[in-house]
Formats: sequence, C-alpha cells, structure tokens
Amino acid sequence: MSNDKAKQAAGYKAAELVEDGMKVGLGTGSTAYFFIEKLIERCKSGLKIEAIATSKKSSDQAKAGGIKLIPCDQLEYLDIDVDGADEINLQKQMIKGGGGALFREKIIACSAREMIVIVSEDKIVEKLGEHALPIEITSYGYPSIIEKLRRLDVVGEIRKDKEKFYVTDNGNLILDANMKNYSGDFRELDTKIIKIPGVIETGLFWNLAGRVVIGYNDGRAEIKGAL
Repeated sequence: MSNDKAKQAAGYKAAELVEDGMKVGLGTGSTAYFFIEKLIERCKSGLKIEAIATSKKSSDQAKAGGIKLIPCDQLEYLDIDVDGADEINLQKQMIKGGGGALFREKIIACSAREMIVIVSEDKIVEKLGEHALPIEITSYGYPSIIEKLRRLDVVGEIRKDKEKFYVTDNGNLILDANMKNYSGDFRELDTKIIKIPGVIETGLFWNLAGRVVIGYNDGRAEIKGAL
C-alpha cells in the first residue's frame, strides 16, 4: 500500500513552518517533493524566500515553480533545512541517501540553524539498519574501496540505474550496504568508514535533526520536538 498520503501530509505541514524572508534548504526524495510542491504554492501566494536544493531534481522542481534559488557558491547559512529520511530512530539519528543526494544533504543540513525532518510514520525505527546504508564513493579505484569496506563488515551492492551504475550529481557512485545484522556501534563504524580514501560521505546523520514532522496514512501530520 502506498503511503503517499502520509508523505504529502508531512511535506505540506512542514511548508507551513517556512516564514517570509527565510533562507531554506530543500531536501531530496518523495516526501521532500511534496514539501517543495506546497512551498511553490505558498510562494505564488506571496511568500518571499530564497532556497538552495540538495539535488538537481529538487532544484529543477523549485525553479520551475518560481522559487528564487541561492547559487551554491553563495551559500553561507540557512534558517531551516527541510528534508526526509530513510529511517530515524528515537534519538533522532538517521540513515539518509535513498534519493542519492546524501553528500549535498549533509552539507545543507550542517549549514542550517535547524534541520526539520519530514517522514511518514513507517520511517520511525527503534534500531538503525533496516534500510540500506548509502555510502558515496569515488568511481576511481572503487573495487579497492569496496574491499576496504568489506574488511569492516560493510558489504553491499553498487547502486544501479537500469543496467548502468547510478551516478550522483557529484559524479560519484553509491554503495548500498546491508546493515540489518550489524550489532556494533554505528558511530564508531561511521568514523572508520569516513577514513577510507575514496569514501566521500555516509548516509549516517548525527546530531542534526531538530523538529520532526510525521505524516500518517489518514492524512494527519504532527510536529514533534522529541520522539
């Protein structure tokens, strides 16, 4: 059963939090799509903001809707960043990157005074790892990077787009690691992964989430400071 109704509810609710004059980060993914959709509607009704997107797809959507975009070489700070998550636990730690934009998403999240996370109710988990962990890596020498990850018990598949490797907006590859059976400390693992030459970024997000907007399949949405 599709949960588009829950995603739409979360995205639309988050758009209500944007105020006149704000600089806004625009996330990537199916829930962020609805946020941008509603934000376009508000801008057409008179809301004045500036925004920067985490992906070409979100940038194209915002630009087509008339949202004023900040060039990436002029980014200094943002008032808020609104983005989804593949999963978020009760400590508001997240796995992100299912939409392929994890590197830019982390840059934007770290540039914002608050990251507002928008999720459907099924994205809330007790333990991280149900969703694959995306790891952005260089295409140069990628088999050696995969081998070094394997030594850390981080094993998965290079993401594909049809029959070819999926390429991020940054020109890199994504390894989707299966972490369902991982019982160690994700923070320690994250530190070890990042130290591997050729690893650009991981989809593990720590200490970044502020308020969380949860959408439900009955069309409701609520804003929570804590989970």
